[in-house]
Amino acid sequence: MPVYRLNENEISFPDPRLAREDGLLAIGGDLSVERLFLAYTHGIFPWFNPGEEILWWCPHERYLIFPSNIHISKSMKKYIRKHRLRIVANRDFQDTMHRCRVKREQKEGTWIGDEMEAAYLALHERGLAASLEVYEEDGLAGGLYGVLIGKCFFGESMFSERENGSKAALIALAKLLEERGACFIDCQFYTEHLESMGGRYVDWEQYTELLAKGLETR
Repeated sequence: MPVYRLNENEISFPDPRLAREDGLLAIGGDLSVERLFLAYTHGIFPWFNPGEEILWWCPHERYLIFPSNIHISKSMKKYIRKHRLRIVANRDFQDTMHRCRVKREQKEGTWIGDEMEAAYLALHERGLAASLEVYEEDGLAGGLYGVLIGKCFFGESMFSERENGSKAALIALAKLLEERGACFIDCQFYTEHLESMGGRYVDWEQYTELLAKGLETR
């Protein structure tokens, strides 16, 4: 199936159901707030290597964590009891995103380039993206950031400065979202780490129903 090329002068996307089997839907366009907002509200997200053309994805099997079903292992329960943790939302969105970038660059590489950092900071400044950080005693343990629209959280990346830091941040996020009646944390793709935290696949029909419900309150 051919990949649709976006018109940079028009904020639009093809029908998400036209995505390839691997989830790739379109190429090109830009990372303006308006285009990103349209993308996320239709289950689409950008993911590409820095310096290359923008790729837009919409996998039809989505990997979600439902906030009320977050899995806290025995070791994490022990860690939470042992340490005095402090949760801070939007401490410094730009710094949190950059830490996610640096940690990934040091390991397997990252899709978070200068263009992505600028784009998601713009989303944050418009109230459409958020970060959450966890402090362990007096030091930053870890954090995460993502897009937040209505009652839907689209997770983008996490980092750890100390052991268990990113897990603690994800657990804290889930508890906070549960309190606010959020529908899901969209993890986009499967990883063993996310599976251990309670993630599971949903099909496209169920995903779009949940998405529509979550966006009703935006």
